[in-house]
Amino acid sequence: MSEDKAKLDGQAWFTLSGDVNSDMVHRVFEAAAEMSEDGIEVAHILVQSNGGYVSDGLCLYNYLRNLPFKVVMYNGGAVASIAVILFLAGEERYASATARFMVHKSHASAPSGARPDTLRVIVEGLQADDQRTESILRDRIKLSEKHWETHNYTDLHLTAQDAHSVSLVHEVRDFRPPKGKRLRNI
Repeated sequence: MSEDKAKLDGQAWFTLSGDVNSDMVHRVFEAAAEMSEDGIEVAHILVQSNGGYVSDGLCLYNYLRNLPFKVVMYNGGAVASIAVILFLAGEERYASATARFMVHKSHASAPSGARPDTLRVIVEGLQADDQRTESILRDRIKLSEKHWETHNYTDLHLTAQDAHSVSLVHEVRDFRPPKGKRLRNI
């Protein structure tokens, strides 16, 4: 067996796209169970998502970080909102030169005619979500004070180079499954 082929044994390549929601959670749970049964040692995952539900993203972040194999994440286009937290589950993280990231504070729409108590519950939930996601951002990446100021008031957009400078990605590099290896969609 060639040295290159031996290095690839135990590695697998996947794509994961769409909204971060309960359907994605289910798909990832199923795929990770198969990866574990197949004896995968390194899972390379290309993520394409504009975000979704905070709780589902946090669930996937915690789940993927604790799997019994290494997870390597790639951004080939756009990873935004709670999908950035999902992306941070990767032990190694990469982005194509043309990829972008976007993070922002949580938001929700109040129902028409909502009473003050209802609005208070919505605000408290949003603040709790922001605390949970911000703690992960502060733990995993190195945003500048200027980045945090932007994040406090509006969407924070990062190019692949920006993401590298704040340790969101380890390197600007494309997702490139090797020829002859199976590529699976989650």
